[in-house]
Amino acid sequence: MRSVVLNGTRRCPRCQLAPRWCVCAGQREVRCPLQVDVLMHYRERYRPSSTGNLISRVMPDSRLHVWRRERGMTAAEVRVPGRELWILHPHGQPAPDDVRPETVQVLLLDGAWSEASAMAREVASWGRLVSLPMAGESRYWLRAQQDGGRFSTLEALLCVLRRFGLSEAHEALRVQFELHVYASLRARGQIELAAEYLLASPLGTVMPEVLAQLNLRRPRNDNLSA
Repeated sequence: MRSVVLNGTRRCPRCQLAPRWCVCAGQREVRCPLQVDVLMHYRERYRPSSTGNLISRVMPDSRLHVWRRERGMTAAEVRVPGRELWILHPHGQPAPDDVRPETVQVLLLDGAWSEASAMAREVASWGRLVSLPMAGESRYWLRAQQDGGRFSTLEALLCVLRRFGLSEAHEALRVQFELHVYASLRARGQIELAAEYLLASPLGTVMPEVLAQLNLRRPRNDNLSA
């Protein structure tokens, strides 16, 4: 299996995928009235599979904070005045009703399950710990930890957008997510799994040109992954 995380592999400086599978041509900005912040474990920062990095790339109004236990980040560094801070976590309370998105700041915890749990313990007092019902199966086919009802950081944000009825932002972000997962599967050489992924994906309808370009065979002497 090929992997873009092997030492010596060239990567796009923006999407962090090998140039052969760069998805920047398909990147579209996603905006919404929510304030979206990502608290990312430092180990996640340079993982090409990270959906926290994807949120930062496609949502220009979002903010990214890198977490290290020894750094001692404070609530004042993250909170936005005039908005209620929702910290998304499966062990939180149900989200309140009748809340307008422009009054809410959502903090997403981005990292492996154990990393996110450690971050949650540190920041739980900063705002309201909120859990949203997430049914069905994860479409994040890049990490085994998504089994058993666990979802990626970006899928948690999709759930928030759906909860507030922000359908346009939801669909636009979903397409960016699916493109990220598909290209990452191809970058790993998982051709059959990537083809299976497309069967339930909107990419073929929404981004046929980008998909066709990704799947275009390149000359063998281009020094990039095939």
